[in-house]
Amino acid sequence: MAGDFWFNTETHEVEEGRKSDWSKLMGPYPTRDEAAHAIEKAKARNKAWEAEED
Repeated sequence: MAGDFWFNTETHEVEEGRKSDWSKLMGPYPTRDEAAHAIEKAKARNKAWEAEED
């Protein structure tokens, strides 16, 4: 949907509207900034979950 922002995990670029295959995207996010930081948030969340398991 136009107006939604997606983070492309292959190109590491933000897309406005879903332009790429869904398997390469994270989102949607309401703002370009949130989409741009999606991968950092996911990495931090994964690290926290791993710490909980230890």
